[in-house]
Amino acid sequence: MTSQVTVGLDGTPESTAAARWAARDAELRGARLDLVHVEEWLEHPPLPVTTTETQRAWAENLLRDTADELRREHPDLDVSTRRVGGLPSVALAHAAEDSDLLAIGSRGLGIVAGFIVGSVASATIAETERPVVLVRSADGTGHPPDGDRDSGPVVAGLDIRQPCDELLAFAFEEAAHRDALLIVVHGWTPPTILSYAPALDPDVLDEIVHGRATTLDAMLSPWRDKFPGLRVEPRAPIGQAAVQILHAASDAALVIVGRRIRRSAFGGHIGPITHAVMHHAISPVAVVAHD
Repeated sequence: MTSQVTVGLDGTPESTAAARWAARDAELRGARLDLVHVEEWLEHPPLPVTTTETQRAWAENLLRDTADELRREHPDLDVSTRRVGGLPSVALAHAAEDSDLLAIGSRGLGIVAGFIVGSVASATIAETERPVVLVRSADGTGHPPDGDRDSGPVVAGLDIRQPCDELLAFAFEEAAHRDALLIVVHGWTPPTILSYAPALDPDVLDEIVHGRATTLDAMLSPWRDKFPGLRVEPRAPIGQAAVQILHAASDAALVIVGRRIRRSAFGGHIGPITHAVMHHAISPVAVVAHD
């Protein structure tokens, strides 16, 4: 099967930045790039047919112009375009079901805390089990943040309490494609009951720290064997996990976090740590679903 990277394109600077980021990532992967524009289906369209036809012409121009620009910037890249219909989150998830990843634009943290990433982006992440990469636009220019970040590390946040093979596979592969340092961060806080323990026994906290670091190393060991030439830096700092991930990712080319796949329709689909990193990271953020 041919490797593919899919991008949701809607004409915003954020989606243009996502397309440019995805083109670079597809090139590194040796994959083809698929630009997708979703035309939302409405049961009772409020616009006349002529306006709908105008909208479709606009979408065709958007796809063609973006594809032409990306082909000029990446002459060897295979770029395809298509229009699909349906609910945006569902249509994008379906369009990317055979792709390595789906890239979409993100506005990051806005003035109103409730409208941070956007309903389409959040719904799409919950809808698909493919990795979803959220890309900001640098100052509304349609370019990913800080081109110099391409040479930065790949940072992955890891919860050592549960297996995260899908997340680690994606993180190691991305770092290998980029020949970048992979920093794996497990931030944690001691249980409240132990907050007084160091004063009573200085060795208690040291034992916990050593245990966390040992578990992290054990989780990374088989992946280091699969990628023997990759530089990997495990970190298990004390502190809130999201804060520690964001601190490590200050100059990252890509930040990777996970989300548990929920088979039930009830309950949240994105955990608080991933939620915080999605909204506050400047770098592109990949959200990887795992069991």
